[in-house]
Amino acid sequence: MVVADDDAFLRQLVCATLAGAEYDIVEATDGDEALQLIRERRPHLALLDVQMPGINGLEVCRQVKTDPELSQMGVVLLTGSIYAEDRERGHKVGADAYLTKPFSPLQLLETIRWLVAERKRRTDPPPFDPRRPA
Repeated sequence: MVVADDDAFLRQLVCATLAGAEYDIVEATDGDEALQLIRERRPHLALLDVQMPGINGLEVCRQVKTDPELSQMGVVLLTGSIYAEDRERGHKVGADAYLTKPFSPLQLLETIRWLVAERKRRTDPPPFDPRRPA
């Protein structure tokens, strides 16, 4: 998982929240570094601050979601903005979830678990049903 935010405290909070979980986490301090790590490591999930130096989180998300090799990756946008227009922009670029800062550690964990479950549901074959024709 890539955690990208120019706020070191927030990155520490996210990493501490996820410390007990089985996630391999790499940190980025700006959008350019985040995009580079995403392309190199191909993680299952990225947490992206919307307002970062260089490429912002919206643009990183847009590039990820329009790249056929990366488009299935989960993207959570993190922002301090409470405006509905900002949330709409996040959904337009393909974000899977949107958390407004400050968010609770429990809210972060629930969002990540939901995204992991959704990804698994989309990629796993359906269970065997003897009534269904082959």
